[in-house]
Amino acid sequence: MAMKFLILTMGLVAGSVAMSPSAQAQNYPWCAVLNMGDAAYNCGFMTVQQCIDSVRGIGGFCTRNTTYRGPEPNGRRPYAAH
Repeated sequence: MAMKFLILTMGLVAGSVAMSPSAQAQNYPWCAVLNMGDAAYNCGFMTVQQCIDSVRGIGGFCTRNTTYRGPEPNGRRPYAAH
């Protein structure tokens, strides 16, 4: 259980760093919404199963990342202007 807490904490710290103005946001299709007082979002999951495995036992749910943009047809990711 302590290991899950450590991994979750590291994920939340990484997520909050990614949300800072100088950091580039993660571009993954699934977000975990954690029920920790105010909702905490972690949009770092490629599959819904990864997300479900992350929230299982700690409370929360998974939702699609509404800002996700998949790779361009040529295999490149779109450029995000800052």
